Amino acid sequence: MDALKGKRLVIAGSRKTEEMSAIIEKQGGTSLVRSLQGLTLLDEATLEAPLRQFSAEGADWVILTTGIGSETLESNAERLGIKELFKEQLSQASIASRGYKTTAYLKRAGLKAVVADDDGTVQNLIDKLEEFDFAGQRIVIQLHGEPSPELERFFAAKKAGEVISLLPYKHIPPEVSVLTQLMEELTAGDVDVVCFTTAVQVQYLFRYAAKIGLEQQLRDIFDSRVLAAAVGKVTAEALQLNGVQRYIVPQIERMGAMIIEVAHYYEAQVHSN
Repeated sequence: MDALKGKRLVIAGSRKTEEMSAIIEKQGGTSLVRSLQGLTLLDEATLEAPLRQFSAEGADWVILTTGIGSETLESNAERLGIKELFKEQLSQASIASRGYKTTAYLKRAGLKAVVADDDGTVQNLIDKLEEFDFAGQRIVIQLHGEPSPELERFFAAKKAGEVISLLPYKHIPPEVSVLTQLMEELTAGDVDVVCFTTAVQVQYLFRYAAKIGLEQQLRDIFDSRVLAAAVGKVTAEALQLNGVQRYIVPQIERMGAMIIEVAHYYEAQVHSN
C-alpha cells in the first residue's frame, strides 16, 4: 500500500481529481493537481448550422470520434427540435467509430458502426477506412475538441466531396500560471510523475515548452527522471508524437488503472534493486 511513498504525482486532468488523489494517497504518494486542459465549453452556436444541415440532408459517412461528442450532438439536436431527424440520418449513414465510449453510445442508440478502430487512435481508424471509396461522397466528422488535420488530409486524398465538421465542444487552453508552475516544478526536480488523462494535455504542455524554448529539455526530463503516465493509447500516442520515449500506459484505459500501473512500475524498480 506504500508503493508510491515519497513520490509526487501530478494530475494533469480536470475531472475526477479527488478520486485520483485518493488512490495516490492510498498508495502512499502525494498528489499535485495541475490541470493542463482548461475548461471544455460547448460551441452550440457554431454547431447549430451544420447540425441542421446534416439532419435535413444526411451524409454518406459519419465519423464519430468520442462518446461524449456523439451524445452532445444528439442532445443539441433535441434542443433544436430535430432529434428524430438527426437519428434517422445517422441510421442511414455508414458510421465509423473511434474509441470504446463511442461504441457504447452507438449500442445505446441502437446503431452499429461499419468501421471501428482497434486501439482508440485516429490513425488506426484511418487505416481501417483506407479500403473504402469516398470519391464525391459527403462526409460528416464529429471532432473532439479541436481540428483533426489527419482526417481532413485523408478525405482530401480520397477525393471526398463535401466534408462537414461538427465541433460539439472545444478545449480552452490552461492558465499560463499553471503551465509556468508545472514547468518550474519539472525543471527543479520537484515532481516524480505526470499523469496525463487526455492527449490535449500533452499538446498544451509541449506547446508551452516550445514557446519558452524548453521543448527539448522537457523531452529530456521525461526520458530521464520524470515518469510520464498516459491513461490510454491515444494519450500515449500524443507523448510519442512529441518525442517522449519513456512512458507507461495501463491495459485498461481508466484513471485508477493508470495510478496502479505507476505503483507497479515503482514496485518493480524496488524488486529489481
